[in-house]
Amino acid sequence: MYRKQAESGYDCWLEYRHIENASLRENYLKRCASLAIIGGSPLLRTAGRELAHAISSMLGENPKDEAVTLIDAGAKGTIIVGTYGSSRLLEPLADVYRFDELGEEGYIIHASEDDCIYLSAASDKGVLYAVFHFIRLLQTGQSIESLRICEVPRNGLRMINHWDNMDGSIERGYAGKSIFFKDGRFIPDMSRIRDYARLLASVAINAVTINNVNVHRQESRLITDEFLPDVAKAAAIFRDYGIRLYLSVNFASTIEIGGLNTADPLDPDVTAWWKEAAANIYRYIPDFGGFLVKADSEFRPGPFTYGRNHADGANMLADAVAPFGGAVIWRCFVYNCLQDWRDRKTDRARAAYDHFMPLDGLFRDNVMLQIKNGPMDFQVREPVSPLFGGLTQTNQLLELQITQEYTGQQRHLCYLVPQWKEVFDFDTYARGERSTIAEVASGRLFGRESGGIAAVSNIGDDRNWTGHVLAQANWHGYARLAWDPGLSAEQLASEWIRMTFGLAAEPERVVKDMLLSSYDIYEAYTAPLGVGWMVNPNHHYGPNVDGYEYSKWGTYHYADCHGMGVDRTVRSGTGYAGQYHGPVVERYESLADCPDELLLFFHHVPYAHVLKSGKTVIQHIYDAHFGGADRAAELVAKWDSLASRIDADRFGQVRERLVHQAEHACEWRDMINTYFYRKSGIADEQGRVIY
Repeated sequence: MYRKQAESGYDCWLEYRHIENASLRENYLKRCASLAIIGGSPLLRTAGRELAHAISSMLGENPKDEAVTLIDAGAKGTIIVGTYGSSRLLEPLADVYRFDELGEEGYIIHASEDDCIYLSAASDKGVLYAVFHFIRLLQTGQSIESLRICEVPRNGLRMINHWDNMDGSIERGYAGKSIFFKDGRFIPDMSRIRDYARLLASVAINAVTINNVNVHRQESRLITDEFLPDVAKAAAIFRDYGIRLYLSVNFASTIEIGGLNTADPLDPDVTAWWKEAAANIYRYIPDFGGFLVKADSEFRPGPFTYGRNHADGANMLADAVAPFGGAVIWRCFVYNCLQDWRDRKTDRARAAYDHFMPLDGLFRDNVMLQIKNGPMDFQVREPVSPLFGGLTQTNQLLELQITQEYTGQQRHLCYLVPQWKEVFDFDTYARGERSTIAEVASGRLFGRESGGIAAVSNIGDDRNWTGHVLAQANWHGYARLAWDPGLSAEQLASEWIRMTFGLAAEPERVVKDMLLSSYDIYEAYTAPLGVGWMVNPNHHYGPNVDGYEYSKWGTYHYADCHGMGVDRTVRSGTGYAGQYHGPVVERYESLADCPDELLLFFHHVPYAHVLKSGKTVIQHIYDAHFGGADRAAELVAKWDSLASRIDADRFGQVRERLVHQAEHACEWRDMINTYFYRKSGIADEQGRVIY
């Protein structure tokens, strides 16, 4: 018998809420009365347990564990789960579907005329994904009568990067402490890791790194015999859910823990040390994914120290893991310049392109360059990195940030799926029209065998995983886009809401409106017209117009009494705009054609410059901040309208965050507007132009 449990948010979108609609429930029971799981591998056992649990919770009845022989005799209303070729029951599916085109992770969901439903794939992992897709159909109230679904992922690698430290802290973590580490050790009870792996598998994440890319001495020891037994235990948990474990490594591990006095990637002793280290890891973890590396960036060691380039460094590590089927993911977040007010040609935005474009084609085939979505650092608004579409002979991985470092740190509601959709849909014109980032990152545009998406995790040990309950929508939305970038923000918002809060129409309408408007609201009261960086140093939370720590003079907007913005044109600025293909170059180079939302990223303009909206820059800054703060306050009222429709626990958690956001938006408004009122001298404190 179904019994409503107190809801903390721990189950996220896998709560499996009881379906209240009796007609819908009976319709589902007609086709879900029995289960037949063909095979007994760990992944298939996981799939069977999950499906039985979901049906029991949502439909109120335990499905029968049907024997295959009964199905042979004509049993109806059975869900048949297994890989193609494992039973003659699945053979007729080959008349409708091409199993040889599904790959390792694709799957089919097929409803037959005798009320049986087939969940099948060419591999066990594909079957697991088919099971979670079918459960998603039930959770969102979809018809299951005439299912003809064939799904293949658009990206081979769909990864979550954790920035967890072994002391239990998380760099840019806003939802508590690490679920992996505490006080320099693994947390002995790994049950929460299993719950986490389940959530990841439900949205088809297939890879995870568990430690910070800023690898210090303590974390360097994860690849030693001291910690590899525990790493192997974590890897085994993830394996049961089709997820490969990777580790971030310190490029200078040979010095930190290896007893050598060099990390030169061309030194034979260094090469030999890494080969032995890799072989040892694979003795513990045969399906170990490989290494994630941050080098020569923000004081991290790298090949530059030895006069080598990044291809030298990446290839040395790639050769070490290649015999075992491993990969090296090499981050392109590399810059060696500080913005200087007096030197208008110095531009950090150029750095990644300038460093890596000369190396295109020099990396091993098991190397992937992990490139941030923008050229800077996960700002509210950036152009897409020109490395996408620039590199043509190198495997690439698009890096996003789920954790809201510059977008409210999960104390503010900021649904990031609309931002990510803009990134995926951006046309690089690298091979003519429709050369989108989605096509580049997947590897398809340039015929690369490897590619995909990675993102910085937003979870911690808070009971609801993400601090802000509604921030779960970013986690869910990222993973679903990694599988299929063609999904819309509206689709994903509705899907997450139904899976999380149920099928009632009013909560879906209100929460969907809140999610889809939140990115625009946050941008309005924080960073105008693409300027970015107006945050407090180091922790990056709250307004500080000149506060960014990696700017020599504390500013990235170059505001003076005449105007603001950074001239990145080829004609008169840093030349950054020239790193794109035409017609993108022409669009960004032109003051008239540059999109308003990126105007100050590419151009230094007077405050009285008129935008396409008809407003001046200074008037837009004032109006956006006042309007954004007002709309942030409206989020509280919208949420309050659901007080009787959302359980008290999650309602209270979210309301507390929204009230803080509304107050903090006023702080942003007042600080930014006061600054530009004083700086420009052409408007009063209320934003009225006085010149």
